[in-house]
Amino acid sequence: MADEGVVAPPTKIKIGVCVMEKKVKCGFEVSSAPMEQILQRLQAFGEFEVTHFGDKVILEEPIESWPICDCLIAFHSSGYPLEKAEAYAALRKPFLVNELEPQHLLHDRRKVYERLEMFGIHVPRYALVNREVPYQQLDYFIEEEDFVEVHGMRFWKPFVEKPIDGDNHSIMIYYPSSAGGGMKELFRKVGNRSSEFHPEVRRVRREGSYIYEEFMPTGGTDVKVYTVGPEYAHAEARKSPVVDGVVMRNPDGKEVRYPVLLTPAEKQMAREVCIAFRQSVCGFDLLRCEGRSYVCDVNGWSFVKNSHKYYDDAACVLRKMFLDAKAPHLSSAIPPILPWKVNEPAQPTEGLTRQGSGIIGTFGQSEELRCVIAVIRHGDRTPKQKVKLKVTEEKLLNLMLKYNGGRPRAETKLKSAIQLQDLLDATRMLVPRTRPDRESDSEAEGEHGEKLRQVKAVLEEGGHFSGIYRKVQLKPLKWIKVAKSNGEGEEERPVEALMVLKYGGVLTHAGRKQAEELGRYFRNNMYPGEGTGLLRLHSTYRHDLKIYSSDEGRVQMSAAAFAKGLLDLEGQLTPILVSLVSKDSSMLDGLDNASIEMEEAKARLNEIITSSLKTVHSDESPEFSWMIDGAGLPSNASELLPKLVSLIKKVTEQVRLLAKDEDENLTETNLYDIIPPYDQAKALGKTNIDVDRIASGLPCGSEGFLLMYARWKKLERDLYNERKERFDITQIPDVYDSCKYDLLHNAHLNLEGLDELFKVAQALADGVIPNEYGINPSQKLKIGSKIARRLLGKLLIDLRNTREEAISVAELKGNQDHDSSITKTEKENSDAKPKLTKNEEVRKSITLSDISMDQDDDDDKETKYRLDPKYANVKTPERHVRTRLYFTSESHIHSLMNVLRYCNMDESLEEEDSLVCYNALERLYRTKELDYMSYIVLRMFENTEVALEDPKRFRIELTFSRGADLSPLEKNDSEAASLHQEHTLPIMGPERLQEIGSCLTLEKMEMMFRPFAMPAEDFPPPSTPAGFSGYFSKSVLERLVNLWPFHKHAHSNGK
Repeated sequence: MADEGVVAPPTKIKIGVCVMEKKVKCGFEVSSAPMEQILQRLQAFGEFEVTHFGDKVILEEPIESWPICDCLIAFHSSGYPLEKAEAYAALRKPFLVNELEPQHLLHDRRKVYERLEMFGIHVPRYALVNREVPYQQLDYFIEEEDFVEVHGMRFWKPFVEKPIDGDNHSIMIYYPSSAGGGMKELFRKVGNRSSEFHPEVRRVRREGSYIYEEFMPTGGTDVKVYTVGPEYAHAEARKSPVVDGVVMRNPDGKEVRYPVLLTPAEKQMAREVCIAFRQSVCGFDLLRCEGRSYVCDVNGWSFVKNSHKYYDDAACVLRKMFLDAKAPHLSSAIPPILPWKVNEPAQPTEGLTRQGSGIIGTFGQSEELRCVIAVIRHGDRTPKQKVKLKVTEEKLLNLMLKYNGGRPRAETKLKSAIQLQDLLDATRMLVPRTRPDRESDSEAEGEHGEKLRQVKAVLEEGGHFSGIYRKVQLKPLKWIKVAKSNGEGEEERPVEALMVLKYGGVLTHAGRKQAEELGRYFRNNMYPGEGTGLLRLHSTYRHDLKIYSSDEGRVQMSAAAFAKGLLDLEGQLTPILVSLVSKDSSMLDGLDNASIEMEEAKARLNEIITSSLKTVHSDESPEFSWMIDGAGLPSNASELLPKLVSLIKKVTEQVRLLAKDEDENLTETNLYDIIPPYDQAKALGKTNIDVDRIASGLPCGSEGFLLMYARWKKLERDLYNERKERFDITQIPDVYDSCKYDLLHNAHLNLEGLDELFKVAQALADGVIPNEYGINPSQKLKIGSKIARRLLGKLLIDLRNTREEAISVAELKGNQDHDSSITKTEKENSDAKPKLTKNEEVRKSITLSDISMDQDDDDDKETKYRLDPKYANVKTPERHVRTRLYFTSESHIHSLMNVLRYCNMDESLEEEDSLVCYNALERLYRTKELDYMSYIVLRMFENTEVALEDPKRFRIELTFSRGADLSPLEKNDSEAASLHQEHTLPIMGPERLQEIGSCLTLEKMEMMFRPFAMPAEDFPPPSTPAGFSGYFSKSVLERLVNLWPFHKHAHSNGK
């Protein structure tokens, strides 16, 4: 630019705020109003002058005397003269953030649904009942006890009834008679209530016009979405008013809401809502139901409350809109430090680099991270408990048939509240009325009664059910033939079943903390150069995240806590779990596929330990120490077992005395009848230790001494059968588990001998646990491949999909020069095109490459508005990362690790080297335990300077962590004391499984995994919602090349 002397300061862009005053300021706390927060940030950029019109001007003065502005913020609220504002906009022609004429639509729910459907946005199934006068009889409307029918469309209760007037918030939900009937009225929050239940109301309203729609089961959570332009959407989940109508509030009195991630399909819906109603700043309600999302209400102008991160983002997006509309010559790039943060202490952030991980060496500046796959064990938990009993009672057998579809040989699992309540009702009727504290008819009958009493006590814990904490299996054992009820032939009927009740195993406060901290570690260390901004709520298509969990509650909650740390989310875990974690029990649960081989391994293990056989040594030893049968077992295992039993008896007796002090009535026979409530749900919700409980000398968490004694007494009984003089080595892991738990969480009880018991149990468990998954490498490989077969197949699919997407992006990027020349031609011809209004032009430029994501891949007619990367304030707009997280249990971690290190022992791969280097094999052999939060990570890097067809284009890096660091339990230093105080063990960092500088190609990885992985064609097709063509349809691949949310160049369409 030529120097022409003193340059006058540039004229500021005038922003007019033409809204009712109550919408700018929030009561006495001006600073708490979102509008005020955002406007302050906009002014801090120094480019804008904000003028508030005020109620007096808006309501009383003619539009000709209203302030003149370049950009106008105007939206309807109660008492607002919308037509007057429209006339002002027509007179002055400012840039409108939200257009005014479409705001009339928002007052009529019929027009809202009509517009949503016009743009292909999913809405719940609905029908309209239009009445011209109150109580008008309509031929097409029929009401019966449990349904209404509108134009032949039937809506079974529960259904929703909404007034057509968008400003009438009295919405009714009608319940079926089978559930007790009644109606719940939803309304705008009044104090701490948002709904009221009316048990006597059964008939629908007839005084006006209504929409009837299907009730969508959302798991008790509503999602509110807030857009700021078509490219930015923030979502928050809140407790649905349909649950109990009590508004959850934090200590400051604000409604509790939880930030959640939107799926790509939902991001597309947010864009479409924004465009359909021509409202850049727009709030709408989303219902998530059975894998699909539906828009059920559009609110117009809405801002998020109490989120400074959102205020920052909204200010940046609005600034870009205003500059693009009124000062396109100015750069809209976001400054490195936002103006309102200049005085804040700088946070150290890693530069945006293009290099490899550094864990196994740097592979040059041309290498990009493409994929992070992690398989992670759950966090610290309470000891798992199990009760087994054979049942012949008719009530229990009928219950089994009720929930297994009437199949006499089928197993039943009971987890839901309804199922567990049914079981509790049946058990209460069957538990003997007198306590078995005197001689019963037989020892077996007494034991059976005691176990039924234990089942009843466990089901009654906490006074409520939550399916992820307790589960019951009923397996038929014996059948007889009986005549069919209709007299035609015979049918089978079960007469005996095995009941297995599993409880405990709940994620502790420490487990939650571990998972959250590990999530933070991943965010800061697994993504080179991305720093803490990775995958925040406003992340774009450059990051594609999916989290899977097994069916176990502790695993699901570990996944949710990890996600909270990874994504820097706020709030509690439940909505995070509901929104982000997908359950896949077939992939991450169960050992059924390898049960026979595991029983063989345990039998051989038992033989080695109990018969005092020594493992093979010296001259008979194979080349590697881990190749022998029972490798890792202590040579004096048979001597340690009696010692283990005597130490357990010592600890159990101490706990018995503590329990006796707690309740003088304790006897072995009535033990389970007087267990106090043990609220595991509350135990899970805790993030910190209950200091008062610890100080008063009670056990940590919610476990009382009575239950603690039951736990130890069961271990004592099960480990050694005195009558048969037989050890059960399968109990060793459970003994070790209980030792570790009490040493970490109940050290304050000062149980004498617990330290010594821990050392003995650890020595045995370190040998037993790895060998339960195979007594030698070949058996480990066989068992591992059977347990992890589906998971291995899914990992290969993840890696292949990432490769295909990366190649497609590379090809598209390679074609950009060609595309640029086409764009240039379009620019030359742009004068021949019809002119757009300024508002349409800016909006269209903001939605670059967003015309449709749902077009077929071969549709070349799609209009494309591509970003020129040189205008974007991002170094690598083509970078994209796929993240897949699999949360599971110890069995799958061991299985996957065994396949990784021994896969080359398969006969088809005997010529190949192991995927794991020799040093790592040695370390794994010495590692023994893969503890809580242990993980295996596969990261795939792409070398963009290598030809696409070269195998070295894609490199795999393998790392693992042993999980919780047990060393503080074995020390007495200050660090150990501090960790004991927190009851939380740190997680060990990642260790490499390959030599430094080695290059494992994706091609080699696929070859080594393929013999053990489920083939891709055996996986069921994904349940993709209609209208969503996947994360990486053609237009999204273009987005990967070109997209960054705040930096779209506004005038690439020919200006």
